[in-house]
Amino acid sequence: MLAIRIRRRKAVALATAAVLAGLTAPALTAGTATATTTTAGPHAAAYDDSYYDDAAGKTGDALKDALHTIISDQTKLSYSAVWDALKVTDQDPGNSSNVILLYSGISRSKSLNGGDTGDWNREHVWAKSHGGFGTSTGPGTDIHHLRPSDVRVNSVRGNKDFDNGGSAFTDSGGSLTDSDSFEPRDAVKGDVARMIFYMAVRYEGTDGWPDLEVNGQVNNGSNPYMGKLSVLKAWHQEDPPDSFEKRRNDVIHDSFQHNRNPFIDHPEWVESIW
Repeated sequence: MLAIRIRRRKAVALATAAVLAGLTAPALTAGTATATTTTAGPHAAAYDDSYYDDAAGKTGDALKDALHTIISDQTKLSYSAVWDALKVTDQDPGNSSNVILLYSGISRSKSLNGGDTGDWNREHVWAKSHGGFGTSTGPGTDIHHLRPSDVRVNSVRGNKDFDNGGSAFTDSGGSLTDSDSFEPRDAVKGDVARMIFYMAVRYEGTDGWPDLEVNGQVNNGSNPYMGKLSVLKAWHQEDPPDSFEKRRNDVIHDSFQHNRNPFIDHPEWVESIW
């Protein structure tokens, strides 16, 4: 198995070089627009499903344990490196100078990353206070759940759990919020669910980080839990992986962390585990 992984890593390195060679950065432009398509973007090589060989035939906890072992073999990024990674993983398919903001769907210049109004910043979809991992290298810098978000929208989401209901807000793009939960816009509901499921499998308390788990409630506070499981499962079914999400998974695997979100590749595994 070690030899297989070494050969696979060499193949990934070659694919990564080809990907990065083709990503010549264009001049950046300021401004915002609403994204209208998610069918193109930076090229990524198709993955080899033998990546999941050790999970074959498993269900329930055995499947979760196998996937944890597989996806824990990853390259970790620093928090500062996340800025540049997100400019590639979340590039606007229709404008290579921009990124798509997760909750609002706005296309915004890659250069407008920061902490001021009108900027985009690094949103932890699994709120970093849920388990207290902060921005330390590990869950705090794992780009499988870090996404560009408008600064104000990120503040509105805060550390709320996910559930249906609430009211719209400025630049919400269809996302809703109330006092104890956040509902993302329809086009990314499944994306959010699969990011939460990834985190619950990747971080099991065995490598110095909290054991992150999905549960059936909101108001989880600083506990290492995220809800609401029944709603997240419904979102996963209603909004299956699209080309943008699949390409993002490929780019993370090929060019950055060299691990994958298994629930994008095998959506059926959500029901097998939860």
